[in-house]
Amino acid sequence: MLRVLAVDDEAPALGELLYLLRADPRVRSAEGAGDATAALRRIGRALEAGPDADEAVDVVFLDIHMPGLTGLDVARLLAGFARPPLVVFVTAHEGFALQAFDLKAVDYVLKPVRRERLAEAVRRVHDLVHATTAAPAPTAPAAAEQVPVELGGVTRFVSVDDIAYVEAHGDYARLHTDHGSHLVRIPLSTLEERWAARGFVRIHRSHLVALARIDELRLDGGATSVRVGATDLAVSRRHARHLRDLLMRRAGG
Repeated sequence: MLRVLAVDDEAPALGELLYLLRADPRVRSAEGAGDATAALRRIGRALEAGPDADEAVDVVFLDIHMPGLTGLDVARLLAGFARPPLVVFVTAHEGFALQAFDLKAVDYVLKPVRRERLAEAVRRVHDLVHATTAAPAPTAPAAAEQVPVELGGVTRFVSVDDIAYVEAHGDYARLHTDHGSHLVRIPLSTLEERWAARGFVRIHRSHLVALARIDELRLDGGATSVRVGATDLAVSRRHARHLRDLLMRRAGG
């Protein structure tokens, strides 16, 4: 469960935000701070105590316009720490979204805050924190998995690391590499489950993509797509938000 710090210099707005956060079953605790200075002091104590301490903070819900340091200033300061809390901006102003995501914000929630919209932001934070804490400590690199493919009566072995994306063909799947494609009798759903730990992510009912092979994420008129090498692949609305989360985490190291 999440340990949350909410920061807003307007007491009614802070009280409403804390009320909504505390009502979410994924939130373990929610504290408030009325300005950036108080927030930084509280975050400093959390960082000194360590991630497993009762004082730890998993995420900061930050207003942007505050006297003195702004929410953007606070986020820039947090970015200098080795293991800072995640950041969600909560603001009445739409014009800072680009700066917010440049600072690796998890989400950007507009005021007045709707319960459903805040719940979505909490879900995204919860998923990221869970993915980070559930990941096992790194050990020796796993050996590259080989996939047997048939070519004119000859069996070849294709390394999973060479596969950029996979395309569904009924009960078959077409593996796309830099040097060609290969049809194998394995359903896409099976490969999705088997290769999730190797960085493959479902972006559409017809496509599974190696996250490391995505060169561009494009938004055009509400439609989302990715560029993988010279190929453009559509991203379904169902998978778009999760994909953006994963790409932001990867870009943030």
